[in-house]
Amino acid sequence: MRWLDRLAHKLARTSVADQLAVAIDAAKRSDYATALAIWEPLARSGSARAQNNIGACFAEGLGVERDANLAFRWLALAAEAGDPVGLRNLASLCFRGDGVEQNYRRAAELYRAAAEQGDGPAQDMLSWMLLEGEVIEPDIAEARCWALAAAKQGIASAMTRVGMLYHNALGVSRDPAEAVRWWRKAALRGDADGQALLGAACHLGAGVPADAVEAYVWLLRAQVGGSVLAGRYMDAARAALTVDEIAKAERHATSPLEEPAP
Repeated sequence: MRWLDRLAHKLARTSVADQLAVAIDAAKRSDYATALAIWEPLARSGSARAQNNIGACFAEGLGVERDANLAFRWLALAAEAGDPVGLRNLASLCFRGDGVEQNYRRAAELYRAAAEQGDGPAQDMLSWMLLEGEVIEPDIAEARCWALAAAKQGIASAMTRVGMLYHNALGVSRDPAEAVRWWRKAALRGDADGQALLGAACHLGAGVPADAVEAYVWLLRAQVGGSVLAGRYMDAARAALTVDEIAKAERHATSPLEEPAP
């Protein structure tokens, strides 16, 4: 195809990093044909990030037919080379048993390897696994460390989890106000569970002065975001409001979120 020849000629004298950047820009535009045309020769020449990206496309069916086996093969190459995103994506396959036998312990090992390289989503997932303790041995102290590491990178779900640690006194002293502070940080970044928990706190006056309108605003946002936690408080929060207050809350709930504090 002539467009591939033109693309190859254009990229021939650019660095691998620049080629990867061009491919990522194409993928963001959903132009996976261009992205894959760039990634494939890079992957075959040993670029771990390109290998990861191709594997992710096969895993999600982006620009190609979904193929769990090919996803596993490409992601295994990226992970073997130590690419943190490849490690995290391979961990996800192992966790789900997608294209490979389900193996939670192996998934945790891979998430840990990625987390130790500073991958925020991997830190978040490892924190969740260590806190839940359903598929690997629980370790609350380590779970908190990884949650804080992910939260520092702006991972909103990790912020919600840190708030839960303070709410439930897990590895720290119970501190409702600190729990609310973390939930608000998560809520402003769009985490639906963080919004639900912040709404509940505002409704109950736990760690923050009770505010029925604000409570309902956050619960509405959480419900739209898909949080099942919101449903526990919706009826009670709505019952505490007048018709005018309900209308005010509903208007506010559809407005853009405020810019979160750095």
